[in-house]
Amino acid sequence: MLYAISRALVKILGRLLLRLRVIGAEHIPKTGPALIAANHVSYLDIPLLGVMIDRPLHFMGKASLFRGRWVGWLYRKLNGFPIKKGARSRVGLMEAVHRLKQGHCVVMYPEGGRSVSGRLQHPMPGIGMIVAMSGAKVIPVYVAGTDKVLPVGAWMIRIHPVTVLIGEPLDFTEQVRKENGKELYLQISRTVMEQIMKLEAQATGKPVQKIDSVPDAAVKGENN
Repeated sequence: MLYAISRALVKILGRLLLRLRVIGAEHIPKTGPALIAANHVSYLDIPLLGVMIDRPLHFMGKASLFRGRWVGWLYRKLNGFPIKKGARSRVGLMEAVHRLKQGHCVVMYPEGGRSVSGRLQHPMPGIGMIVAMSGAKVIPVYVAGTDKVLPVGAWMIRIHPVTVLIGEPLDFTEQVRKENGKELYLQISRTVMEQIMKLEAQATGKPVQKIDSVPDAAVKGENN
């Protein structure tokens, strides 16, 4: 009930102020497990994805967001679950696998956190591990405009259009059947990121950027 009410309120405000638009909504399965892999440039990414995707979403967030008594309670009521940094991240990743096996739609960021520069970052292997262990299909998503509405470090919302582009599902069943281990996880992560880059190109009109061409110094981001 809380999720439905929150979603309705954010949707009304988003439509009025941000001219929310979604392209490719038909790629989201109506039932069954689905792992949504999206870029991350603003704290608004999750609530606006929740508005634009017409089924309940489960999402992972940095552990510090869940420390406050009331804020942590709210995040959990809205289907959130924490993930810690480094070696301790496995607990959060396994929670994502568990929820996918229950048939839920889970959102995660292949980059591992918000991009300070706004540019797409190199992917982390975590999404590959989740895919290999859950068998879920991956839905690549690019969110355009939230970095203008609420940039990193800002607290005041600005008026700017937001568009969500949803790509076709990616199925790694055959690849997982033939391979395993960290190299498989990295390959899956890179493939997913390449699809998000194609969606970025569709949204911005710029050429598709290859992962190897992204300079490390330009894509440093926060792990949150």
